[in-house]
Amino acid sequence: MRRTAKGRLALTDMDHRPRTTGKGRLRTYLRPAVALGAVLLIAGCGEQKAPEPPGPRPVRTIVTSSRTASDSILLTGAVEAQNEASYGFRIGGRILERLVNVGDTVAPGQVLARLDPQDEQNAKRSAQAALAAAEAAVNQSRSQYERQRQLLDRGFTPRAQYEQAEQAFLNARSQMDDATARLRMADDRLSFTELRADSAGVVTQRRAEAGEVVQAGQPVVEIARQNGRDAVFDVPAPLLTALPADPQVEVTLASDPAVKAMGRVREVAPQADPVTRSFRVRVGLIDPPEAMRLGVTVLGRVVVDTGPVIEIPASALTRLNDKPAVWVVDPKTETVALRNVDVLRYTPSSVAVAEGLKPSEIVVTAGVQALHPGQKVRLLGAAR
Repeated sequence: MRRTAKGRLALTDMDHRPRTTGKGRLRTYLRPAVALGAVLLIAGCGEQKAPEPPGPRPVRTIVTSSRTASDSILLTGAVEAQNEASYGFRIGGRILERLVNVGDTVAPGQVLARLDPQDEQNAKRSAQAALAAAEAAVNQSRSQYERQRQLLDRGFTPRAQYEQAEQAFLNARSQMDDATARLRMADDRLSFTELRADSAGVVTQRRAEAGEVVQAGQPVVEIARQNGRDAVFDVPAPLLTALPADPQVEVTLASDPAVKAMGRVREVAPQADPVTRSFRVRVGLIDPPEAMRLGVTVLGRVVVDTGPVIEIPASALTRLNDKPAVWVVDPKTETVALRNVDVLRYTPSSVAVAEGLKPSEIVVTAGVQALHPGQKVRLLGAAR
């Protein structure tokens, strides 16, 4: 402050500065220090080094190799007879008795069933009587014919009477031949009342019982003939095309794999089943053991040559576009690329690749889930 000419007090320029308290003076002193610290911090950050890029990822690999592989096709089927026949009577009638049951073994000529023979026996008696009458008529007409012939030679009878006797004799002899044939037919029909087997076999089914009236040709029993046995399989169309021209099939019992027999394809159905779309294949068994009875379940195994394949560990497999794929290493750049492959078959420990890989290529077998295309890798191990 200063005093004016009139004696008044006046404020100087310094008196216009605002007065500060203790806290205000502290903030005044700290502001320059904070600014200086920020500058130093920014300068220090500028001097730090950028983080180094990650190095190549270590992976385990194998070197692929090709080999000729064979695959086994395993199918389930049953044993059937090569020839199975339905036996029925050649005439109609009432069944008097049926002499065989399912599972019985029959011999050639054995009686299987009988019809009531009463009607056929009566027909035979009638035919016998007709034949006897025809024979008597022949004897009588022959005597008349011989007498007329002798008289004609002596000139004691006209030729017309002789020719009449000759014609009567020929008619009688024709009637006797007819009666003989009728008797033979009656004998045959009587024999048809017995149903006999024409070959050895096993009864697999019965279709009629005693007391039933059957028509001619109606099946009464079915017999599987013992001239061969087949193993019958239903084969899908893709497997059928993969089979060789004349495959050798190993057939084993499903209940006892030690019981086995070899066989050859004997017949392939020309048309697929309308429901299952599979083809019925019959394999003729060569000297089948007794344990391979009709109807038992069997397993058929066929070895098929699948051509050259490349096997890799199952851990190497991943997916690309919803298809199997593997990581392949470029030995020049040591980078990986994902490639689709066609898998022929899977096992718990390995995968057989039909297409997509070539021999001497490097395939990643461990760490496949952490890779990305073009990533650089470091090989931990490669084995042929």
